Amino acid sequence: MFRQNNFLPFKFSKIFSLLLTFLMCVSSIASTSAAQDDGRPLDELEEVIVTAEFRDQALLETTGGISILQPHSDSIANQHLEDVLGQAINVSVSSGSSRARFYQIRGIGERGQFGEPLNSSVGLVIDGVDFSGFGTAAVLLDVAQIEVLRGPQGTLYGANALAGLINIVTAEPTEDFSSRIQLDVGNFDAIGLSGFISGTTDSNVGYRMSAASYADNGFIENTHLGREDTDKHDEKALKLKLTGETESLDWTLALGLTDVTNGYDAFSLDNDRKTRSDQPGVDEQTSRYVSINLRSRLLDDSQVELNLGLADSDILYGYDEDWTFEGFHPWGYSSTDYYDRSVDNYSVDLRWISNNEPGLNKGFDWVAGLYQFVRNVDLERIYTWFENPYVSKFEVSRSALYGQGAFSLSDRLSLSTGFRFESHDSTFMDSFDVRFSPQDSLLGGKAVLEMLVSEYSRLHASVSKGYKSGGFNTSGTLDEPLRLFEPEILWNIELGWTVEFEKNDASLRALLFKMDRRDVQISTSIVRVREDGSSEFVEFTGNAAEGVNQGLELEYAQRINEFVRLRASLGLLNTQYSGYNSPSGENLNGRDQAHAPSYQYAASATFGGLSDWFGDITLQGQDGFYFSDTHDFQSDAYALVNLGLGRYIGDFEAHFWIKNLFDQEYSVRGFFFGNDPRTGYADTGWTQMGNPRQFGIGIRKDF
Repeated sequence: MFRQNNFLPFKFSKIFSLLLTFLMCVSSIASTSAAQDDGRPLDELEEVIVTAEFRDQALLETTGGISILQPHSDSIANQHLEDVLGQAINVSVSSGSSRARFYQIRGIGERGQFGEPLNSSVGLVIDGVDFSGFGTAAVLLDVAQIEVLRGPQGTLYGANALAGLINIVTAEPTEDFSSRIQLDVGNFDAIGLSGFISGTTDSNVGYRMSAASYADNGFIENTHLGREDTDKHDEKALKLKLTGETESLDWTLALGLTDVTNGYDAFSLDNDRKTRSDQPGVDEQTSRYVSINLRSRLLDDSQVELNLGLADSDILYGYDEDWTFEGFHPWGYSSTDYYDRSVDNYSVDLRWISNNEPGLNKGFDWVAGLYQFVRNVDLERIYTWFENPYVSKFEVSRSALYGQGAFSLSDRLSLSTGFRFESHDSTFMDSFDVRFSPQDSLLGGKAVLEMLVSEYSRLHASVSKGYKSGGFNTSGTLDEPLRLFEPEILWNIELGWTVEFEKNDASLRALLFKMDRRDVQISTSIVRVREDGSSEFVEFTGNAAEGVNQGLELEYAQRINEFVRLRASLGLLNTQYSGYNSPSGENLNGRDQAHAPSYQYAASATFGGLSDWFGDITLQGQDGFYFSDTHDFQSDAYALVNLGLGRYIGDFEAHFWIKNLFDQEYSVRGFFFGNDPRTGYADTGWTQMGNPRQFGIGIRKDF
């Protein structure tokens, strides 16, 4: 009945064979291209800097699971965070909306949101502003890199990062004036226009302003309405970043506006791309944010850093619940469900940081800080089955004290430790007179022992504790025992190895991890049958006894020569529950956790310098997984191939790209319930399909 992940070697032989064949083919191409030197060669493997932690640090000097994604290659167009997260190992996504905006790291994370509150397991930060749970805002405009931190961030970030953190960093202003404009067109009537201007003023203030607009018709044909745009994308973004410095102060100001007016018409009674909805849904989000970073150099041996973040969002999400039209079937029903949210939040993070650099033989390095985060959510739900709109107000306040220190034990051995104490308060009230005011006091931390094996190789072992606050279920039809749930605690053990090969032309990072989850919070639903035979979902979260998530993560990068660069990664994951019975009473002891594929892999090759030609090939894939913890419906394994090819023509760049080359069908969300009157509303597995094959051309001009 249950799919077991036992990591037997034969299970992954096909994956390794595919990756090996891919890399051999690229190496062969590289050897033939080395003789050509009339193009623009690729740079050496650059030193990638991680900015999401307490201080900036080179990727190969960090400990823990960290992936760096650089989404805007020269030849493949990526518009949204969902387009690139498949390149990060042991990271999966869940849709149920116009974009896959819910994330899971190492099998832990949310898969959707209907009622309040949402306590995110995976944090999402854009330019220092918290957007956890609202990933539709993650439009990839002028993004320098995406940093994915895997594992609990109990010291760094606290309650919203039980499983990890996704940090989106936009590009910095340039010293000299530069500008760009780019046009992309593709199938499904896709059109994108973007550009930026950047430079430094006479008063030494750096500036960078960027803007983008992207639209397509989506990938659904609504046969009832005779339209092909009911699942459309229409996304615009505007960003401004300013930087400056004085004798004693460095500062950065970032402002952003994202306006998304997408459609949502994704589910079909025939599980294909042809829908029959007479009232197609919407998925809209308008977000405005500002962040300020101030770093004072008044003290000789330390500095003070202040980070402020403020965002407000208007979010409208709704759908045609019956997926059909009135008169489709004598037993049919007609219903829509809309959620209109107003969300605002702010954060204040004050740090005192020593000037010593972290690492071996670099003295005692320390950080101490205070953190405050407040979020308010006003919800109005307009539902066919409610006599009046449902209204709720939710406020959460998190206050934290944290610290971290690192020092050398010997010439080859160092130890770092950290802690975070957090107070979590929330209040909730709604039009059904449901009221809650829970409070939690939570403690997290981390200890890392690092050893320098050689000049180019290092090992580390770490123990960390993460946490997620408790909460409450707000549906007015829930039974009283299902209302409240407790905090979840996670203990994580890691063993890691990092090696840089000769001449910095290659690097390998390997990590073994085991995470023990206590009082696991499981989001699930109860299906109740109405008098007319239709189904009602009652969403709720409860605590299972325990869970184990363990696995292996490998990341490899190599510059074959001045023309070809390779990257490859492999993640293996084994998850299970212990002592958990589903809401229906089924014993799920030993079962895999939902949205936790047992393997994920990715590989890419970047070409450059071949008579001004350049290109990218990417491969990514993953195993199937359970869609939910309440039923046995599963996704299928899949692999996707993306291609890009371009050429420099004077000051212009032209490129052609294909995503999902072989038009692989795969699922990004799944449910199991009765919604088809033709079968008497028999329970059925329903899936939202991922993006089909897309192709297009682009022209870029730098000034």
